[in-house]
Amino acid sequence: MANLRVTLEIGPKEKRFVAVAPDWPGLERGAKTEAAAIDTLSSYLPRYAQVATLAGMNTAFASLKDINVVERYSGTGSTDFRGISFAFSSIDKQDVSSDELERELRLLQACWTFFDEVRGKVSAEMQRGPRGGGRDKDKIVRHTFVAEQQWGKKIGVLTPDEALLTAEGWQAHRDAYCNAIRDYHAQGKPAGKVAKWPLRFLIRHTAFHTMDHAWEMEDKDLTGKDH
Repeated sequence: MANLRVTLEIGPKEKRFVAVAPDWPGLERGAKTEAAAIDTLSSYLPRYAQVATLAGMNTAFASLKDINVVERYSGTGSTDFRGISFAFSSIDKQDVSSDELERELRLLQACWTFFDEVRGKVSAEMQRGPRGGGRDKDKIVRHTFVAEQQWGKKIGVLTPDEALLTAEGWQAHRDAYCNAIRDYHAQGKPAGKVAKWPLRFLIRHTAFHTMDHAWEMEDKDLTGKDH
């Protein structure tokens, strides 16, 4: 069995730690201690397995045995504040083959599929709580879409607002997003002109954001509950 590679992003004041599985875009969890971040990541493995299955990688994912921390690196102030990865590990910066890029894009696309499946079956109203200020499903979905629309600009994908209103428009955006990443990779270019992101970071950050809010909707779903 193979081990699950994990990197640990450490906030400058060590208020938050983020465990990242760099080989499985979307699988990232933060906590207040290093051990808690790793434990939280471990607890999400069964949930992420659904993404691996959608990507046709369930056998490889199921074969992972122990967590192997391969790198610890410094995060940003936002890491401490939000408990989310905002910095680049050395793995993010490594050159990646076209085949490996396609593998990561396939996992990103599986995250999108999972997100769509979740939003299609959860309740419109979400359980109230501190996270997100009590947003309902439509607001969570729109927030997720708008963030990705902004990141698309880093790779020249200018998705108009009206595309957010239809499944066809959003699929066109996703296709353009993946194709732009392929083009930038072929040219050896990072994403963005000023705040430059390695393409692997763009993929995993997009996948993480997608999964984070898919899991939020699952956790706040009121289907079949008294509310």
